[in-house]
Amino acid sequence: MSKRTSAKYKIDRRMGENIWGRPKSPVNRREYGPGQHGQRRKGKLSDFGIQLRAKQKLKGYYGDLTEKQFRRIYAEAERVRGDTGEILIGLLERRLDAVVYRAKFVPTIFAARQFVNHGHVLVNGQRVNIPSYRVKEGDVIEVREKSKQMAALLEAVQLAERDVPDYIEADHSKMTATFVRTPGLADVPYPVMMEPNLVIEFYAQN
Repeated sequence: MSKRTSAKYKIDRRMGENIWGRPKSPVNRREYGPGQHGQRRKGKLSDFGIQLRAKQKLKGYYGDLTEKQFRRIYAEAERVRGDTGEILIGLLERRLDAVVYRAKFVPTIFAARQFVNHGHVLVNGQRVNIPSYRVKEGDVIEVREKSKQMAALLEAVQLAERDVPDYIEADHSKMTATFVRTPGLADVPYPVMMEPNLVIEFYAQN
């Protein structure tokens, strides 16, 4: 099992939830946490614990972002006028790796980061290899011509476990996707409940 796959499943087990809605998640078989004491660790979480878990879940969902990266996105969301939780979700969904994942060019968010890193993606005709690159409304994201026949790509497009959300228009025959609009929390097809309001509370207090 690759390091990335084990990390992915470790996050699921730690959260006790199948956060990407994947059929192979170990949580589908056993709900308790990892490690020898996983079955006993079902104590009641404090407010801090609930907020921390909400942050870890959201951070983990986007490919286990580092604390530094995630805090920077939060700080940016806080500076913008409006609902900080909604803005935070919008900023996370505008990451290039998130858009590539949403467009179903790859099977997982981890694969999306690698796919972008390896230079397989163009934004408005320009090659971009930075997963955290922020896409703007109307941007066209496409798979580089040389990369269009990759087996993993063709396989991901066929995945029935998730659909392309309506804020992205994907054309799988051409391997292009247009980022139509910045979504709010209710628009994002999370398989589990995300609570950005708790993330905001966590950072406000810590």
